[in-house]
Amino acid sequence: MVVGTAGSGKTTIMNCLTRALTDLGIKHQLQRMNPKAIKNQEMYGMMNQVTNDWIPGVFSEIWKRCNSKQNKHISWIICDGPVDAIWIENLNTVLDDNRILTLANAERIPMSENCKMVFEVENLNNASPATVSRCGIIFVSPTNLGWKPLIETWCKDRAEVKEVSHPEEGNWAKKYSAKYLSQGTDTFLMIQKDYSQVMHVLPVIMIT
Repeated sequence: MVVGTAGSGKTTIMNCLTRALTDLGIKHQLQRMNPKAIKNQEMYGMMNQVTNDWIPGVFSEIWKRCNSKQNKHISWIICDGPVDAIWIENLNTVLDDNRILTLANAERIPMSENCKMVFEVENLNNASPATVSRCGIIFVSPTNLGWKPLIETWCKDRAEVKEVSHPEEGNWAKKYSAKYLSQGTDTFLMIQKDYSQVMHVLPVIMIT
C-alpha cells in the first residue's frame, strides 16, 4: 500500500520505478482501476438472475489477464481509491498465503509470480486491521513536494508552447506565486486559520 495525500507524488513514484525496472531489462506494465467507481458486483462479477449466466467483473478480468501464464512481463494491478471493508473483503484470499482470487461462481484464479498488487490510497481510516496486517505500507509525506513543483512544471510546459503563450509568462507566474503564496504572509496558512472550510482542501489542490 502506497499511502499519502493527493499531490504527494504516489503515482509519479510508481511510474518512475516501473520505467526504471523496464529499462533494466524486465518489462513492467501498470493496470490501474478505481474500485469505488463501480459496484462490488461489477468489480468481481455476478450471476445474471434471469439467464443464470456468469457476468465477469472488471477486476476479475484484469486479474485473469495479468496472471496468464503466457505473460512474459510483470504486471502491477493498482487499485487507486479508498480502501474499505466493502470491496477489499473479497481480496483476503489474495493477500494471505493462498494468493488465490475466489469468485462467486467458485472460480479460483491463483496469483502468478509475475503479478503484484498495489493499493494507492490517501489514508487507511476505513481499512480493517486484517487488511492492513496483510500488506506492506509505504507512507509518502505531503511535505516532501508541496505545491511549488506544480508551479515550476506548469511554467516549463508553458515555455515549450511558445505559439500560445507569452515568452515571459513562466517568469511572471514564478514571481507572483512567490509574492502572494510564499513570501510574507503564508496564504494557505491564513486560509486554514482565518476561514471556515466546508471541506479541508490541501494547498496542492487549490493550486490546480
